[in-house]
Amino acid sequence: MAATGWNRRFLASTRGRILSVLRRSGGTVNDLAEATGLSDNAVRAHLTTLERDGFVQPAGTRPSTRKPNVVYELTPEAAQVFPKPYAAVLQQLLEVLTERLAPADLDAILRAVGQRVAGGFRHAVQATEPRERILQVLGVLEEIGGLAEMEEHEEKLCIRGFDCPLGGAITGHRQVCRVAETLLADLLGMPVQEQCRTIDGSVRCYFEVAAAWGNTEEGQVGPAP
Repeated sequence: MAATGWNRRFLASTRGRILSVLRRSGGTVNDLAEATGLSDNAVRAHLTTLERDGFVQPAGTRPSTRKPNVVYELTPEAAQVFPKPYAAVLQQLLEVLTERLAPADLDAILRAVGQRVAGGFRHAVQATEPRERILQVLGVLEEIGGLAEMEEHEEKLCIRGFDCPLGGAITGHRQVCRVAETLLADLLGMPVQEQCRTIDGSVRCYFEVAAAWGNTEEGQVGPAP
């Protein structure tokens, strides 16, 4: 992700400096105190807060002359604090692919990516009732960094996105919406039509879910064959 104002301010703070030290390797309270110029007690107080917030975790101990010192390391969640150029790299990749591939070939590649991503989350979508199934898919979207909700319009079930995990790459490359469209269709087990829009540089995600569901003998619903 790109560096935001919050990221920059946080990384410039004392706790951000501690995370930056731990980014290189795990460290004890003494290590962090020496690297940051803080007292041991001050470091302990910040580590308590960072551990509570899920940014650091104990990772074993290191022998010392008195009692073993706890070694702290970053959690996987802490990596999200540091800027990552995912969107910029994806934009450049899409530009190169657009220049070198026929539109149909690019579309096929993006749909294949959507199916592969879906493959890692099919186990999380097991409901047979359409609305419940969509709610489970919304949980998947949140897990991969998105935010969306279900809407109903004229007997149509729709998914409206508010924070697209691919949003940074979509501007100027609407083809990437095929990834999300295929992902949703795969997980829902029914056709999905992408209706996304880019307005004033911001992505407005919108997907219409086809009414391809029928009653089963048990009175439930499921994907049409």
